[in-house]
Amino acid sequence: MIKSPLVSADWLKANIEAPNVCVLDATWVPPFLRDRPSGRASYQAGHIPGARYFDIDVIADPDTALKHMLPGPGAFEDKVSTLGVSNDTHIVAYDNNGFFASARAWWMFRAMGHNQISVLDGGLSAWISAGGEQSTDTGTAAPGTFKANLRGGLVRDQDAMRGHVDAQDAKILDARDKGRFRGTSPEPRPDLPSGHMPGSFCVPASGLLNADKTMKTAEELSSMLDQFLDSPVITSCGSGVSAALISLALARLGKWDAALYDGSWSEWAADANNQIATAS
Repeated sequence: MIKSPLVSADWLKANIEAPNVCVLDATWVPPFLRDRPSGRASYQAGHIPGARYFDIDVIADPDTALKHMLPGPGAFEDKVSTLGVSNDTHIVAYDNNGFFASARAWWMFRAMGHNQISVLDGGLSAWISAGGEQSTDTGTAAPGTFKANLRGGLVRDQDAMRGHVDAQDAKILDARDKGRFRGTSPEPRPDLPSGHMPGSFCVPASGLLNADKTMKTAEELSSMLDQFLDSPVITSCGSGVSAALISLALARLGKWDAALYDGSWSEWAADANNQIATAS
C-alpha cells in the first residue's frame, strides 16, 4: 500500500512520464455555485499535460436521483478503462478546486479495490507554482483494462447509517461548516433542512487545508483528528464529495479504513423518517 495518500508537485514532475502513471483531473464545481465554470470547462481551459478528465457526475450510479453516487463495479470498470486506467496503474488525481473532488476520486478507486492512487497536494495551483506546464489537449487515451473489487467496508448507505445512529457504534464526521451542522445556516440545496445526524461530529473540510489549498501537516491534523483514530469512522457531508477529504486526512495519519456515507446529507435530510439534530 502507498504510505501516504499525497504526492507533491515536484514528485509528479519527476514521475509524470513513467509508463504506469496516469493523471486524472477530477475538478468538480457544485451546481449551486453558478458564478464559476464547470469542472469540465475548467479542465478544457487548462490542465496538467496528459491528464484525463474524471467526471464524478458521469462515473456515477445512473439508477438513483442522487448525484454522483458510486456506480456498480461493472460500470466503474468500463468508465475508468476508457480513461486508460488498468489495475497496475499508479493514478494521481488532482483538481482545480482545492481537494474538493480529487479526494472523492481517490475514495472511489479505493472503494473499488485500487490502492495505487495518490492525490496531488495543492492541486493544479501547486503544479503551476512548481513550474509545471498546462495543456488544452483533450485527446483520447489508449484504453486500459481495469477489474474492480468492491470493498463494501468503505461505503455506507442510508440503512446502515440508521443502524449506526441508533447504536452509536461509530464516529460520524461531518465535513459541512458549523452553521449547516448546527442548523443555524441554510443548506445550499433549498429543499433540505440543515442540522446533523444525532451523535455526529463537525469536522469542516476547509479546516483541513492551508490557505494555498495544500493539506495541513500530519502534526496539525493530529490535533484535530487523533481523538477518532482508534474508533470506527464514517465520513459524511452534503452529497458525499467533501466527506472524502476527511477520509484523505485520516489516511495521512495512518487510518485508511474510514467508511464514507455516499448519500450523505442530501439523502439523510430528504427522508422525514430520519432523525435530525441541531445545535451542539
